[in-house]
Amino acid sequence: MKFIQTDLEGAYLIDLEKREDQRGFFARFFCKNEFDGKKLSNEIVQINNSFSINKGTFRGLHFQESPYCEDKIIRCVSGSLLDIIIDMRNDSLTYLKHIKVELSSSNRLALFVPKGFAHGFLTLEDNTEAFYLTTQFYSPSHESGLRFNDPKLNIELPFEPKYITEKDLNWKLL
Repeated sequence: MKFIQTDLEGAYLIDLEKREDQRGFFARFFCKNEFDGKKLSNEIVQINNSFSINKGTFRGLHFQESPYCEDKIIRCVSGSLLDIIIDMRNDSLTYLKHIKVELSSSNRLALFVPKGFAHGFLTLEDNTEAFYLTTQFYSPSHESGLRFNDPKLNIELPFEPKYITEKDLNWKLL
C-alpha cells in the first residue's frame, strides 16, 4: 500500500501496490500493520456500501459529532465519483479547507478521511458504487452535515448535482 499525503493534514490517498502476473493482479486494500505504521486509526467496526443509479447524484457532506466521530476509508468499485472532504477541526491549520479527489473503478484509489472531516461525493457516471470502512458505528442522533454549495466553503463542482436529498440541501450554512 502506498500512502500519499494530501494537502489536508491527516488525510491520505491510498494506492495499491499491485503484484501482477498473467492472471491480473493481487493487492491489499487494507492492512492493520500498515495503518499502525502510519499511526492511522484501523479499528474498522462497520463497512458501508453506497450505490447511485444516476450520474449527478450528490451524497453529503456528512460527519458524525462526538462521541461518534469516525475515520473513513472510501473506495469506488464501480463507476466514478468526485470525493470531497472538508477539514472541520477548529484547531487545524487547514480548517474549512477542502480537497476533491476522483475515485474510480479504474484508478482503484482509496481515500483515508480522519475524524473531524466532513465527507461527500458527486457521481460522475451512472451505476457508481462505493465502499466505506469506518472506525465508528453510525449514530443517527450524532449525524450532521454541510451544504455542498455553502459560499463559505467555495466548492467548485464540474456540474450541478441533479439528485440530492432534501436533508443534504438544507443543512445550516456556516
